[in-house]
Amino acid sequence: MRLLLLFGVLIGATCSLKTFVGDQVLRVEPHNEEQVRLLKELEALEPLQLDFWRFPSYPNEPADVQVPFDCLQVVKVFLESHQIKYYILIEDIQAIVDEETRNMDYNQQRERGSSSFNYGAYHSLDIIYKAMDDIVAEHPQLVSKIQIGESYEKQPLNVLKFSTGGTNRPAIWIDAGIHAREWVTQATALWTAEKIASDYSHDPLVTSLLNTMDVFLMVVANPDGYVFSQTKNRMWRKTRSRIPGSTCIGVDPNRNWDAGFGGPGSSDNPCSDSYSGPSPFSEVEVRSIADFIKSHGNFKAFISIHSYSQLLMYPYGYKCTNARDYKELEEVANAAANSLSSLYGTKYRVGDICHVIYQASGGSIDWTYDYGIKYSFAFELRDTGRYGFLLPANQIIPTAQETWLGLKTILEHVQDHPY
Repeated sequence: MRLLLLFGVLIGATCSLKTFVGDQVLRVEPHNEEQVRLLKELEALEPLQLDFWRFPSYPNEPADVQVPFDCLQVVKVFLESHQIKYYILIEDIQAIVDEETRNMDYNQQRERGSSSFNYGAYHSLDIIYKAMDDIVAEHPQLVSKIQIGESYEKQPLNVLKFSTGGTNRPAIWIDAGIHAREWVTQATALWTAEKIASDYSHDPLVTSLLNTMDVFLMVVANPDGYVFSQTKNRMWRKTRSRIPGSTCIGVDPNRNWDAGFGGPGSSDNPCSDSYSGPSPFSEVEVRSIADFIKSHGNFKAFISIHSYSQLLMYPYGYKCTNARDYKELEEVANAAANSLSSLYGTKYRVGDICHVIYQASGGSIDWTYDYGIKYSFAFELRDTGRYGFLLPANQIIPTAQETWLGLKTILEHVQDHPY
């Protein structure tokens, strides 16, 4: 209560986020439980409009927070007054966003006069969907496109299916972009789609895998949010659904699964970026994936690609107890992380969600694991905070290349260990 009164006096109604000009990302380093608690209280103060890119979780684990320019002095004074250490990760978010936009515009102009697709650039949803269609057209015997539903704003929910034939074969699911602003994930997934298609009959592992299993790859799991992040708000995370009784829009689609729904690490505030929604599977994007998984009935692995922090995680997030298969999942994740780091030396932390990052309820891989898909993993791609969600496009292909090595290690284990 004292904290609320303090900020009521200091900021009144003057603190509002309209642009990213002057906004900074601070890395905050709580060193005890009391400081973690204070950061969580800070997060809950709506007038500040703070955006925690990395949530406060445990002492000595950093939290990254985007602070609007108008609120910088207030937040820094608060942190200093409670002896909470911090430093500036990003000096001016708008400067990076502007550079990103210039690069996208330049790449789009170049591609208009080229017959080849640039996988090392960020693209609009329409261009991504066109590239997916082109992959299907180039590899019609191997790749097909399936629409598993429509988003809230009636965008098609498209999935690429890689298969050499047969019905209801054992399958692997991979998705990306469930959080809209994590652009490197959609770009990595699109690169991966082309890699799988072109490596069949050339790479022994890919060939062997697709001769016995199917792979389903959803490049953009949250298309409405992705479009909004490219046209209106670069930092948009959620879906775009309307919330009855609220002026705020959207639900965190990775808090909307029926796995400890509404528990720690999610919010019941519709204005929060981690809002879990009014009920499990309220979001049509989430419900469509879950329904497809259930109707198929033979998925052996479920892999969700996020950014950032360089983590490879397995269940659980909604509770801090070991999954029954945690020893095997730990072994597979460590092997995948080692494979990934062999290319460029990129280091990943491995472990269950609750202990590696924070307790988070309503997540996809917790639901799939409890549903019976043993090999459920989540990647958090580059980087560790220098750019965060604004990873430069020149890191897309290196990120995709190293991630592919980690994915291949998981896929090989799944193929060799049927259950």
